[in-house]
Amino acid sequence: MSSTQDIDALIDMMAKLPGLGPRSARRAVLHLIRKRALLLTPLADTMQTVAATARECLNCGNVGTADICDICTANKRANGEICVVEDVSDLWAMERSGAFHGRYHVLGGTLSALDAIGPQELRIPRLIDRVATEEITEVILALNATIDGQTTAHYIADQLEGQVQLTSLAQGVPIGGELDYLDDGTISAAMLARKKL
Repeated sequence: MSSTQDIDALIDMMAKLPGLGPRSARRAVLHLIRKRALLLTPLADTMQTVAATARECLNCGNVGTADICDICTANKRANGEICVVEDVSDLWAMERSGAFHGRYHVLGGTLSALDAIGPQELRIPRLIDRVATEEITEVILALNATIDGQTTAHYIADQLEGQVQLTSLAQGVPIGGELDYLDDGTISAAMLARKKL
């Protein structure tokens, strides 16, 4: 048995994380070992706690430590708006921006015929139920501008047509973006969504 077997196993596990390859994982593990008392032990304790307590919100699909997340229980967020996102990481990105103050609904992915992902594999039925029972006035479709994302947005729009106001995020040139670096689809979307100055 190798004297570094456990360390190698940790490096292998870290390398599976998004954004970390084998070299970055080795550097991270070495740093953790060098700062064992300050970083490694508290990190291990926190990971054990999160592994035991983390769960999906039964209402919206966010991740937290309670059955219903803080966003869903906040009375000030009950403003009739639901922002529909594909994944929890998208919800967290919206929260970082501070631009939205309503509630969310995490689909858990997008419709994909190739991957056999239909509405029942996502949280689309739960969204339709929420619109019917939570006095929702607007559903904001904040799905990625991919073929699957747009297909999912159109499906949801068809299901909710006439029940609620449906909107989507604007698409086009990002702030600080240079036209020469943008793809054709982004430029086309920006042209279609142009506004009067």
